[in-house]
Amino acid sequence: MHQVFAALKLRAVKIAEKELCRVTSIWEIAGALARGFVRKTTAWRRSSVLTAERAALAVPDKAVREIALLLENKLERSGAAGGRHAAGPPKKEQAELASRIRKETQAWNLNNVTRTQAYWNMYREYPELHWALLAHLVSRNGGWSMTDLKGEWLPRLLRPESAEVQFALLEACNALIFRDAYPQLKLYAESRIYGMPLFALLPSFGVSSFMAPFWERFWSTRESALLTVALIINEQHVIQGPVVERAFFRERVFESLSFRAIPYLQTNQIVFPLLSASRNAGRPIPLAGRVLENFPDLRERVEFGKSLYAMLFGYPRVLTEATAFAAKVPHTGSRSDYWPERFSAAKRKTGGTSPDRDFSAGIRWYSPPLEAAWPDRPLPESAPPDWFRDRSALAYLTPLKAPRIIDMTAEHLLGQHKWQAAVRLKQDVF
Repeated sequence: MHQVFAALKLRAVKIAEKELCRVTSIWEIAGALARGFVRKTTAWRRSSVLTAERAALAVPDKAVREIALLLENKLERSGAAGGRHAAGPPKKEQAELASRIRKETQAWNLNNVTRTQAYWNMYREYPELHWALLAHLVSRNGGWSMTDLKGEWLPRLLRPESAEVQFALLEACNALIFRDAYPQLKLYAESRIYGMPLFALLPSFGVSSFMAPFWERFWSTRESALLTVALIINEQHVIQGPVVERAFFRERVFESLSFRAIPYLQTNQIVFPLLSASRNAGRPIPLAGRVLENFPDLRERVEFGKSLYAMLFGYPRVLTEATAFAAKVPHTGSRSDYWPERFSAAKRKTGGTSPDRDFSAGIRWYSPPLEAAWPDRPLPESAPPDWFRDRSALAYLTPLKAPRIIDMTAEHLLGQHKWQAAVRLKQDVF
């Protein structure tokens, strides 16, 4: 009997210790959240430093009116948009060029890591292609969102089938945009080599007729801002029908409880790591960025893209330091690319310790590289039809406005603590 009471006492002590650890962990997380909210107040000061110097990003009214007229005439006659094309190389050579670009696009469109590298290669070669750098940095964020589904927090909040569907959504957007945009960038590169515009080949890649007049004007003026805005408008329309409005994703992702919680958690963040020569090696890399609250809304995505572009190229310090990071740090898909102090690409061995240790200070959160998280997926064969069927897209050709509060360093860390708190709450409730 004495042994039975001793065993019961030992069990009671263990339960009490476990509950104490649980309560302690809750208070640790609450403290981290509170500190995060306090740190948010420093975002204004840090943002003021990043935005002190500005660069002009003009979307000329006259150019917009001229192109809008061309596109409206195109809609009325249902013919090809754009201006007059130069004679170009012989037909056979054009066919060979188109075939080569298709093969190159397919090779780079293997996964998020290869796409992200292809965008960087293009910008490094032709820095007047502002959209290529913007796409590179946003594509990095797409990869981080993909690996989050197999990282520290989301596997504890989502069922495996839900994570699979969310990855399919991210991959579809990533791949469709690349398949549409990369041939456009490559045609410009080939035009530079040939010394003449080759944009008459755009339709052979399934590119919307919306884009032709913008490329023609860019060839003669090198007005980067206008072309970038057009590409932002175009690519968001490219994914709207095949992905965002697809019933499968609407029902399985956009109407899910986890997705609906994103606007309240403010965790759908796009961040640009900023690497400066004067950075303290012991401190995490600062982040500039924005929060996208309503992904399914086409207008919000377009304006969000324009805001990111204005932030990236409208503030010289942001451009310099974001480009320095892109040049120095290869993209792997792991968040340890930019915050190795907070994230680890290697999954730690717990040795049978309690899950409560995952919430302790000093433990780096698991963020796998893309190759360890998801296998490559085949792409759909058929390209979507031309989305440009009415003049509604022309309403987005408006002046760029750079945001003022852009420092996301504390906000990003707070977002991670919010996921952490959600995991803790789920463990306590269930």
